[in-house]
Amino acid sequence: MCGIAGILTNQSGLLSVQRLAKMTEALVHRGPDGEGHWINDNHTTGFGHRRLSIIDLSSTGAQPMHYLKRYTIIHNGEIYNYLEVRDTLLQKGYQFHSQSDTEVIMAAYDCYRSNCLQYFDGMFAFAIWDEQEQTLFAARDRFGEKPFYYYFDDNQFVFASEMKALWAVGIEKQINEKMFFNYFTLGYTQNPATAEETFYTGINKLPARSFIEYHLPNRRLTRSLYWNIDVDYTEEAITDEQAIRQFNNLFTQSVQRRLRSDVPVGTSLSGGLDSSCVLATIQTMAPRQYDTFSAIFPGFKQDESGWIKKVADHFATHNHAVQPNADRVIHDFEKICYHQEEPFQSASIMAQFYVYELARQHGVTVLLDGQGADEILAGYHKYYHWYWQQLFRDNKNRLHHELNHARSLGITEPWGLKNKLAAAMPTYAGWYLRRQRSRQQLRLHDLSTSFVDEYGESYYDIAHFDELNNILYYNTFVNGLEELLRYADRNAMAHGIEVRLPFLSHELVQLLFAIPARFKMRDGYTKWLLRKSMEEKLPAGLAWRTDKIGFEPPQQQWMHDARLQEYIHESKRTLVKQGMLKAQALHKKIQPQEAHAADNYDWRYLVAGQLLR
Repeated sequence: MCGIAGILTNQSGLLSVQRLAKMTEALVHRGPDGEGHWINDNHTTGFGHRRLSIIDLSSTGAQPMHYLKRYTIIHNGEIYNYLEVRDTLLQKGYQFHSQSDTEVIMAAYDCYRSNCLQYFDGMFAFAIWDEQEQTLFAARDRFGEKPFYYYFDDNQFVFASEMKALWAVGIEKQINEKMFFNYFTLGYTQNPATAEETFYTGINKLPARSFIEYHLPNRRLTRSLYWNIDVDYTEEAITDEQAIRQFNNLFTQSVQRRLRSDVPVGTSLSGGLDSSCVLATIQTMAPRQYDTFSAIFPGFKQDESGWIKKVADHFATHNHAVQPNADRVIHDFEKICYHQEEPFQSASIMAQFYVYELARQHGVTVLLDGQGADEILAGYHKYYHWYWQQLFRDNKNRLHHELNHARSLGITEPWGLKNKLAAAMPTYAGWYLRRQRSRQQLRLHDLSTSFVDEYGESYYDIAHFDELNNILYYNTFVNGLEELLRYADRNAMAHGIEVRLPFLSHELVQLLFAIPARFKMRDGYTKWLLRKSMEEKLPAGLAWRTDKIGFEPPQQQWMHDARLQEYIHESKRTLVKQGMLKAQALHKKIQPQEAHAADNYDWRYLVAGQLLR
């Protein structure tokens, strides 16, 4: 886990060690263990690296790293199956001088070229300079766990792990008003139709599961998608026993690979199903007293202290807990915005920030976490109506069964005429929702008329989905999961922490998209396959609990704090000066909302105002 930066140019004066050092200095938090810079003999390509040592702590693992007197690499992340890939390459005659996964990437690239990406199970963003071909090859992992931003014009191609490294060398910080319009009105932090777009004009992000090649002599940039899921394929004949066995095998393999580390490993523990399953699996293969890290909110209705203690006691972990409050949120808000760089939807990420900080304070550098399970296993309540609509078309008897069981579990998701019409006419439903939502966006009264007139282009997109798998694909690969992964990456890197996500093994995800929807939602339960597979390994009652609705802090309570309200007013004043909000918005009473509320407008103003100062 590191910070990477690079400059490619044929123009004199744009490439120097000093300029690279400015970039790596902006990324020092991502790599507190070392720094390296390199410029090729032709003085056209330069790399900078900040190191967080995880695998091969010796100097042989330092970067930029060279191979075969041809390739130079900088790499952020981990290739979890690097030992298996390394063995295959050794059999092909390749030699290695380090124990690092980074060297394996270069050998695999020399052997397989861009197809090397098919062999990697990992989270990564890396760039390889091929001196012979005068070409940069850069790639990002399948889910977008690790970031890669770039800027290019006629004079230079500049890239880095975070945008602040680009700004450090004079790339203009020009806001993208259309993105801010959709953030204010929808809470969107990405454009579903254009994965490269960021909140800053001219700065692009490399989309997940993609690679780029930049040929320096011709200044030619190409981008390709290297991996996808076939959402139309379903393995209908698979039995419960087969699905459970395959899931357990793949999830265990994923956890086992993500335990590979030369530094201490711990886990996040929220008290919910996902993080508890990760911990339970760790304990089955390598039982010992692990350190676990949690955020608690005594007195808050969503506080998970009881379940956290129950799980920690069951597995005899050494649990450490932090209790975020309004004082800490106010004190650290600017710092968190600095690290995030782009807007975030709620205070939930601030609690995560403190959990990762706590891990660093206790000397744990690698944390396993449960993110990703909700998107690939249908964990959110919003998925009920998608599944019910699928059953309305395909199996009304099963629908009746599922509705009855959901109601018996206290699930109150609506099901009525509108849902039936959407099930019968999904194409029309998609069109109607897009039209309605875009109209609602234009009617947000706080926004200035001139801002809406010029930048009010709706990015709202909800395609006509016929199957549950389609909406899961949308949230996993188009709009949803990558936003959460960005939060986690920045929060972890702010403290020099590496976060690993066992649910995001691509082999596991391929299985989950290939099996029928009944393995994700059954008998009124979300994430049925996970619950069934893990029920005997978890404390009593945890596997089938339905009262956990996500990681939620007492945001509404914090927003009643007079100091935080003044902070919100200050941000709104900034947005009025920017021409985004009407002056009348300053006189409206602040509306504190819970973290997952759809109309979280004042929170969005708070974040945007801070980022635009």
